[in-house]
Amino acid sequence: MELTPSPVKQAATRLRIPVMQPDKIKKNQELQSTLADLKPDGIIVVGYGRIIPQWMIDLPPLGNLNLHASLLPKYRGAAPIQWAIANGETVTGVTTMRINTGLDTGDILLQREMPISFEDTSESLAVRLAEVGADLMVETLRALQAGTVRPSPQDNTQASLAPILTKEDGAIDFGRSADEIYNRLRGFQSWPGAYTSFRNKQLQIRRAKPIEFERLQPGELVFRQGHLIVGCGSGTALEIVELQPEGKKRMSAAEFVNGYRVLGGERLGKAPE
Repeated sequence: MELTPSPVKQAATRLRIPVMQPDKIKKNQELQSTLADLKPDGIIVVGYGRIIPQWMIDLPPLGNLNLHASLLPKYRGAAPIQWAIANGETVTGVTTMRINTGLDTGDILLQREMPISFEDTSESLAVRLAEVGADLMVETLRALQAGTVRPSPQDNTQASLAPILTKEDGAIDFGRSADEIYNRLRGFQSWPGAYTSFRNKQLQIRRAKPIEFERLQPGELVFRQGHLIVGCGSGTALEIVELQPEGKKRMSAAEFVNGYRVLGGERLGKAPE
């Protein structure tokens, strides 16, 4: 619960690079004057999440440069990594772009693709994308300085959105297929996670995987040969590996079944009407 400097600020402090932390930038005359006096060739904006004011866009000759964690124009918005996994994508990447007044709509500079594995979560993928993205930003700056990169307008007809996540996005709908639920569970780590209810109390599903199994009703539970299985939509099934009941610690499926004496035919979530 302590206020801790970000890794960027820690690195800047170590390297004796001045740090400013304004609450707002749109009409901040002090910030505007300071940046104008610096005469920057370019400004890098990463993880800011708000529209950059026109005065800042117009200031540097190389532009305001952004690193975005998708292959634009796909997944514009606040949660591109999460939604790419949640939607079952097998390839994503990073894009460097020039910022304009829109939401992730500026001209593309460079891009790098990266595969998404079946086991990836948004947390594991974010680490790899950050490493590739940092190198790509350095490459972009050098290419802009040398005049060897040509900005490319985005094709707005191919655009898709990755809106900011809400708590409700983590609610499991067992009417979806097991693959869809598994992808959303992976994509929405660590927040909002994937949750349902059991005996009228919230239950977090921490680890699960799609499996071949006999047809069950959506949300119906069975425990067979040490495996906890829940029915999903389209005749599919999900094995629950690890879960966390409300107010309890994380536990294995076997610990959950033994502790709660789960009966075959009990249901996760609300029964269909």
